[in-house]
Formats: sequence, structure tokens, C-alpha cells
Amino acid sequence: MIPVLPFPLSSLDLAALAVLLLAWLGSGWAIEHPPRGRMSVTLLMQGYRRDWMVEMTTRQPRIFDATILSSLRQGTTFLTSAAMISVGGVLALAGNAERLDGVVMGVGLDGPSPEIQQLRLAIVALLLVYAAFKFVWSNRLFGYCAVVMASVPNDPRNANALPRAAKAAELNVRAALNFNRGLRAVYFAFAALAWLLGPWGLMAAVAVTTWTVLSREFASTSRGVLMED
Repeated sequence: MIPVLPFPLSSLDLAALAVLLLAWLGSGWAIEHPPRGRMSVTLLMQGYRRDWMVEMTTRQPRIFDATILSSLRQGTTFLTSAAMISVGGVLALAGNAERLDGVVMGVGLDGPSPEIQQLRLAIVALLLVYAAFKFVWSNRLFGYCAVVMASVPNDPRNANALPRAAKAAELNVRAALNFNRGLRAVYFAFAALAWLLGPWGLMAAVAVTTWTVLSREFASTSRGVLMED
């Protein structure tokens, strides 16, 4: 008979984990599928990306467009490296989970077992790994976009000019979408670090992070600027 091992997480910990996952996935869904009449910054920027590719067909030379795309790829490369380094740091911390007792006790809380802290850190690491994959794929898509942009004929009257520009725009949109998903995963990975202080700390951090993410998409100054047109 196989012995039944006790599950290390309490019901409150499981509830906090569920809140984290629901907030992360739910905020992403709300941003990418906003209600009618309340467009998110992400969707507003998609329109500008498509307009950019149309304008690109009439711009000679296209050095300006190449420079912008290069800067976008540099951003994905930097964040990929940062996410991978962060994963290494979290794994190193998980290997010395006993040292976290001093941090937890310093804020007046009872320190959980090292196994529970390692499990909590594993969630942080998984979110960061997810973010790294999204940044890598975003970089790849921006590369595809660059190749398609280079194939757009110089003559805007050419029959292939606008269709290929539209393809480049959709690749650009998909790259930005994956980039934003990676960013949200990083935000919630930061929130997940508060789980080291206990389930209530995680819930509080998730609430603050969700409010921050949604307010930037639906109630920020930048959104007001984009809506001025």
C-alpha cells in the first residue's frame, strides 16, 4: 500500500494561489478582450502598429522604421536576459530556503517549513520562465516582421505593397501581444514573492498588482493621449 503524504499547503495557501492565477489570467483576458467602448492601451496600440506599416510603404528611405523595430527587439532581448537571470536567482534562493526564516520572523510572522517556502518560490520561478519564453517568442516575431517589411516593394503603387505591409503589421501586433504577456507574468511573479510572507501577503500583493496592471491599461494618462484622436 502506497503511503499518503500530507499536502504541504494549507487551504488558505491554496486559496491565495487560486487568487494569483485567476488575477493573472483574468487581467490578461480583460486587457486583450476589453468591453465595447472601453478599449485597452494594448488594443489601441494595435491600431497604431497597423497604421505604421501603411505609412512605411510611402517612406523613403526606411531607416526610421528599421531603427524603431531594432529598438523593440533590443527590449525583448534585455528582458529575456533579465528573466533568465531572475530564474537563476530564485532557484539559488530556493536552495537556501532556511535563510528566509530571518526575513519572515523580522516582520513578526511564524516561519513556515523550508519545503513550503521552496514550493512558493517554485511558483515565482514558473512565472518568470513563462515570461522568458514569451519574450523569446516576441523577439522571434519581431524578426519575422523585419523580414516581411524588407520584402515590401519600394513603390507604394505596387500590388504587393499594402498586402505585405498588412502581413508585417499582424506579425508586429502578435509580437507586441506576446511581449505584453511576458511583462504581466513578470509583474505577477513580483507579487508571488509576497507569498513568502504568507497567504495574506500574497493576496494583498496580487490585489495591488492587478489594480496597477488594469489601471495602466484602462485609466492611465497614456491611454488618454491615445484616445485624443
